[in-house]
Amino acid sequence: MIATLLYFVFFRSTVVEGVLSPWAEGSASGGECICEAFLPNNTFPIRHLISLESTAVEINYKLEMEISKVEMFEVKLKVYIAKITNLTVLIELMEDDPDSYSELQIEEVKIKIKQVEALIVELQVSLQTSSTVLISIREQISVMIAALTQLEITYDKNLILVTRREYIILQQKLVECERRHNEIFNPNIGICNHGGIRRISKPIVSQLNAHLNAGYSYGGWGKDSNPLPGSENMYWYSGSSDTLVIRITQYSDYYNLIMRQGFKTHELYVKNKYDWQGTGNNYVVRENTLYYQFRSPFAMGKLNMTSVTAAYKVIPMASAQFSYHYSANQNLDFAADESGLWVTYATEKSKGKLVLGKINEQSFEVEEVWQTSIFKPSVGNTFMVCGVLYATRSVDTKTEEIFYTFDTRTEQESYVSIPFEKFQKSYVYLDYNPTDQKLYMFSNGYYVSYHVWFNHEGSKDKLLIGE
Repeated sequence: MIATLLYFVFFRSTVVEGVLSPWAEGSASGGECICEAFLPNNTFPIRHLISLESTAVEINYKLEMEISKVEMFEVKLKVYIAKITNLTVLIELMEDDPDSYSELQIEEVKIKIKQVEALIVELQVSLQTSSTVLISIREQISVMIAALTQLEITYDKNLILVTRREYIILQQKLVECERRHNEIFNPNIGICNHGGIRRISKPIVSQLNAHLNAGYSYGGWGKDSNPLPGSENMYWYSGSSDTLVIRITQYSDYYNLIMRQGFKTHELYVKNKYDWQGTGNNYVVRENTLYYQFRSPFAMGKLNMTSVTAAYKVIPMASAQFSYHYSANQNLDFAADESGLWVTYATEKSKGKLVLGKINEQSFEVEEVWQTSIFKPSVGNTFMVCGVLYATRSVDTKTEEIFYTFDTRTEQESYVSIPFEKFQKSYVYLDYNPTDQKLYMFSNGYYVSYHVWFNHEGSKDKLLIGE
């Protein structure tokens, strides 16, 4: 697939005219002129790229095997369900008229029940093994994408692009495999019948931002938290070298996000026409509308990306003096969960303690407010899940911790400790998306995400993919 690169060029000629820099010239016996070319030291690391390609072949084989397993699981489940249904009917008949069945027939039913139990245990073991393999594959792909990004920045982008596309195909296969896996075994997306977050996966690094520039350290990315029909796979990204929010780009799916092929970019400032700029990296997208902190005046802002219209609404008493620990100008922080749209802020009256508000999406008004006891500048970030506020703080350079929760249904606050690994020592964006139960982080220009596990009474983790 990759043409052989020449690392050393030896040029022999019988006629040399002038000086051929950077060629070194000399003479040999017989009047023959010899010229040698010296290439720069930063020779393209072809062996590294070949190694990446070999790994891609290996990962592709693993993924094909896992996809086959998922299809097999689906068939097995249908068979098991049919067996259980038949047994249930038979047992009900026996209970209604036990005298009509001999001991031999009852014993046969017991054997069938034990057979079904054995099949279920076998399936559970297979699921655990498959989940471990998928986790390993995702980690491998994350490492390879990071390596390709570095090569693309340093060396020939055209040569890297071929291999990058191969890894994007692998990522798509993995996403599809995870989706089918979760459709079968994790049907609780959008449902809040759990006891809150129990733990968070290791960071999953997709790649450097669409600008391929770590200098774009302020920004965010993710999916629509309540997508319009037909845009369920859409992603978005907004990035800048400072805290200004000046544009947002939409991507039709994950492949196009990674390939940096947006289908629409919305500018929030057009000279002599309009100025809808925002500030701070604290926005969400919901129903194809960007909710963000309006720059002037200081207010809640929203950009309807369907009609390309903007509006703002001032929150009485909200202060522009209190931001999060990691980044300036994060005074109004928007969040979306299974129950709607939220905003957090602080006021002079609250002395910097965080205030939580529920937004009425139709009127674009804060309709209900809760006062918390945590000092906002000490908080790393916050997000909402099923009507519960989660606040994070730094433990050390490698660890972040969910340390506080506030349940809006019971108005009870709790101090907890749910540590999770940071990709880098700081980040500027963290939000939960209810459509896939993931946390999306923007960390020094990189797209990072996390899977979330919830407390379910009497059961183990419901989410099988991601750690």
